[in-house]
Amino acid sequence: MQINGVQIEDTYAEAFDMRATRMIITGPDATWAMHAAQAMTGFATSVIGCGCEAGIETTLAPGQTPDGRHGVSVLMFAVSSKELGKQVSNRVGQAVLTAPGSAIYAGLEGERRIPMGKQLRYFGDGYQISKVIDGVRYWRVPVMDGEFLVQEDTGMAAAVGGGNLIFLARSQEQALRAAEDAVAAMRRLPNVIMPFPGGVVRSGSKVGSRYKALMASTNDAYCPTLRGVSERSQLGPEVGAVLEIVVNGLTPEDVSSAMRAGAGAIADRGADGGVLKITAGNYGGKLGRHHFHLREILA
Repeated sequence: MQINGVQIEDTYAEAFDMRATRMIITGPDATWAMHAAQAMTGFATSVIGCGCEAGIETTLAPGQTPDGRHGVSVLMFAVSSKELGKQVSNRVGQAVLTAPGSAIYAGLEGERRIPMGKQLRYFGDGYQISKVIDGVRYWRVPVMDGEFLVQEDTGMAAAVGGGNLIFLARSQEQALRAAEDAVAAMRRLPNVIMPFPGGVVRSGSKVGSRYKALMASTNDAYCPTLRGVSERSQLGPEVGAVLEIVVNGLTPEDVSSAMRAGAGAIADRGADGGVLKITAGNYGGKLGRHHFHLREILA
């Protein structure tokens, strides 16, 4: 299968089950809402070393938020409900409670709940008060610029992490331009994030390492400098750079839609734009039960 001269490899992206929540952060203006959201989702690229994967889903106008202020919707993913709860509590406490003028609300409903303000209220040192509105409990915690308003808990849902696209290009610049197009297309869709810097990862990994302490290591099959060294190399002499986009979504359909949009944007660059092949990372079906076949997605 080829699109605009770009080869679409007959393979699939292997993704796995995660737990996720959405939170709505608001601020006195769009700038300060974004400051809190960026701090909260920082250092959250991979559960391998960060505990969670998080990112900004979209910005919200005042008419779209619970308190009528500017807001940002963020999604957070973790491997278990316990870890997700831990990450939410830590990150809200460190990054949203501390941000001037901020407030935070649940952006996901559901019977399964994880604490958000339930523990952070104790920062109020006994001066905190709660208010129940339409059956929902909120906490008002006194802080130096007024008060921090936080909903007691947020909903949790089953989710999918690890959808991915890997693409080969003639040069690093051409690969990066294709990546930017793909991330822009994917970010137009709801319910997904691309957690790596700018949505793109250059340090794609394989499972395992020759060093026993590491659970993952560099994907030597796609490292151009190892083309003549690694027996696993999948690169021809014309490939100068390889990049990857990882996508997490609330449902398999969300991940599939994002991969379709991203792969389509990459293919639109075409062979004339330096893109040679689109492939994906899988582990022989051993990592996750969600398999996103590229040719089916792009058919």
